[in-house]
Amino acid sequence: MREGNKYLPQLLMIVSSAFWGASFIFTKGLFLSEPAISPNIILTGRMLIATLFTMPLLMLTGRLERIKKGHLKYFLILAFTEPFMYSICETGGVQYVSGSLASIIIATIPLFIPFGMALVYKENLKVNAVIGVLLSLGGIALMSLNDDMSFSASPKGLALLACAVFIAVIYTLILVKILDHYHPITITSYQNLIGLLYFAPLMLVMDHSRLPMLSYSSAMWLRIAFLGIFCSTVAYMLFNYGMKRLGATAGSVYNNIIPVFSLLLALAIGQETFSWLKVLGMAVVLVGLTVAQKTFGKGYNKKQKEEL
Repeated sequence: MREGNKYLPQLLMIVSSAFWGASFIFTKGLFLSEPAISPNIILTGRMLIATLFTMPLLMLTGRLERIKKGHLKYFLILAFTEPFMYSICETGGVQYVSGSLASIIIATIPLFIPFGMALVYKENLKVNAVIGVLLSLGGIALMSLNDDMSFSASPKGLALLACAVFIAVIYTLILVKILDHYHPITITSYQNLIGLLYFAPLMLVMDHSRLPMLSYSSAMWLRIAFLGIFCSTVAYMLFNYGMKRLGATAGSVYNNIIPVFSLLLALAIGQETFSWLKVLGMAVVLVGLTVAQKTFGKGYNKKQKEEL
C-alpha cells in the first residue's frame, strides 16, 4: 500500500463506525415516530433500498463479480447471519432499549471474536480477553440503571442484543473465508440482495397488516433511506475493505467507537438526556475494550490464510 494510503483503512473503519453509530439513533427514531412499524418492515425497507442502490450501479460499471463455484453456500450463510438474523436481533433490541445502550452492547463484539477464533482457528486465548469481557459487562450493567440505581433496561431488549453479538461473531468467522476472493463491494451487494430475499417473505407474512397504518411521511422515508444506503451499504463496504486490509480481529476493534457516535448524536437531537451512570458505564466498557485489545496479535492474518 502506498504511503499516502497508509491510514486509509483506519479512516474508512472510523467512518463506517460513525454510520453504524447513527443507525441506532435513526432506528430508534423510526420506532418513536411510527408506532405501527416493526423490525421486519424497517429491515425489508433497508435491504430494498440498499439493493436498488448497489446492484444497478455495479452492473452499469461492470464491477459485479460472479460468485465462484462452491462459494454460494458461504454467501447464503453470510447473508443469513448478517443482515438477516443479526439485524432482526439488533433492531428488535433497539425497540426495547435506548439507542446508546444498544450501541454499547454491540460494541462488545470485538471482545468475543478472540473466543471464536480460539474455538475455530485454534488461536491462543489470553487472560486479557476474559478481563475485558468482565469489565465491559459491568459497564453495560451500569448503563442499564436509572439515576436512583433501579434497573431500567428491558430484559427482552438485552437478550436480543446479546444474540446479535453472538451472531456477529459467527459472521466474522465466515467472512474471513471469502474476503480474499471478492471485492468488498461485491460481498456487500450480494449480502443485501440475499438479505432482501430472506426479509421480504417474512415481512409480508407477519407484518402485512401494519403496512396501511404507517404514515409514509418524508421523514420516515429519509430515515429508511439513510439506513439502507449509508448503514446497510456504504458502511459495510468500508468495513469489509478495512477488514481485508487490517485483518478480522484488528479490524473489528473499530466497533469500539460506535457507541461514542451513538451517544453524542442522541444527546444532540434530544433523544436521550445526560446521565452520569451512562457516561460511567460507557467509560468502563471502553476500558474493557482497551484491555481486550492487548490480546490482538499481529500474526493472525498470516496463520489464518495458511489454514484456509
